[in-house]
Amino acid sequence: MNMKRREFSQAAAGAALVSSALLAPLAHAQAKKPIAGKDFHILDAKAAVEAPAGKIEVVEFFWYNCPHCNVFEPTLAGWVKNVPKDVAFRRCHVAFNDGFVPQQRLFLALEAMGLLDKLHTQVFTAIHTEKLNLAKGDAIADWVAKQGVDKAKFLDQFNSFSVSTKATRSTQLQNAYRVEGVPALGIAGRFYTDGAMAGSMERALQVAEFLIAEVRAGR
Repeated sequence: MNMKRREFSQAAAGAALVSSALLAPLAHAQAKKPIAGKDFHILDAKAAVEAPAGKIEVVEFFWYNCPHCNVFEPTLAGWVKNVPKDVAFRRCHVAFNDGFVPQQRLFLALEAMGLLDKLHTQVFTAIHTEKLNLAKGDAIADWVAKQGVDKAKFLDQFNSFSVSTKATRSTQLQNAYRVEGVPALGIAGRFYTDGAMAGSMERALQVAEFLIAEVRAGR
């Protein structure tokens, strides 16, 4: 369903087995109204949002090395293309420990350079299909350069104060939402759901849609 913090030491294990368990067919998804405390939790204190006034923010928490996030990405990308105009979507790369930071910085550097549309999916492919080890800065920079990106410019971003600040904010956001595993979804700075709570990430998206409607209705 999703990777819990305690499982991250076994990140490469079972990658081939997750696809069938991760995305339950819609026909099998529970049709019941989502229940607070079971299908999602309500934050005690509102988390920071970046969406402008009048927009409902949805955040995906993910980790490039996570096989569940890799499997979920095509479904999520399809969902994002069809979100209503009052929904603002963004991604947040988690860092549960220092080993996550290089990939967190990779995501933020690509974002700063306007390269996510081109390379976000390619990072997943490199790690999970091509089996490349992109865990450290040198390997990451070499891979990015092979994608036709100026290596020096990328490293300037990767090591920049701006990316460091955004990385700190990302980790603060993951903690504010009490993220326990990835992939996971945060809604409007108020609600959190993931595959373990909802039953699958497919249903987690349905729970997110329910919560978006609740926010839209002023509840």
